[in-house]
Amino acid sequence: MFSRMTRLSALALATTLVFASSLWAQPVSVRAQAKTLTITINGTLGPVLSGSDPLGANGQGGTLTVMAKESLSPKKHTSNSATYILPPGAMTVTVGSNQFQTKTNSTMIVQLTKSADILTLIASGSIDGINLKITGTAYLQAGSWKKTVLKHPTTFSPSPQNLTAATKSNGPGSKVKYTVFGSNTVLGLSGSASNSDAADAFLFGDTE
Repeated sequence: MFSRMTRLSALALATTLVFASSLWAQPVSVRAQAKTLTITINGTLGPVLSGSDPLGANGQGGTLTVMAKESLSPKKHTSNSATYILPPGAMTVTVGSNQFQTKTNSTMIVQLTKSADILTLIASGSIDGINLKITGTAYLQAGSWKKTVLKHPTTFSPSPQNLTAATKSNGPGSKVKYTVFGSNTVLGLSGSASNSDAADAFLFGDTE
């Protein structure tokens, strides 16, 4: 009787080890379900809609890239908007030949309206030792996002899509506002917005 129980226990142990080893052998991309959303807004800044443009950004090329885990939950949300707080390094801003990557938390806001899906990105950093705050607003086609974006970051479609520059600082259309030396400048932004997501192996085992 004891010998039979021993054989059964050994068989069960062997089966468990074989099953476990097959799991361990799976590629990280299979085990890691997390994905990272990357959004890139690229275009030309201008015209100046308000302010004195002390950085001379008018006519310059500009790029704003944001990365967000698709498992992230919003800091706050309403029936048609969601505000996400992103960690340091999540946003990279380029204006002309100058670039900075965020070293503090940044903010991503998605607002779904009947006329447009509006993406607002807020970042702080420094260019050539000058501290500034940048708010980029992209007006995407209405219905670009599904309502699930109000629960977790996700992709929009179509991608890429064209961005039309605002003609008024407080009106509809894509634009960039920057604050430096205590003054605000708002410029139109014409260009494109694109996004993608992919399984992120670096997120495996992440406790966040």
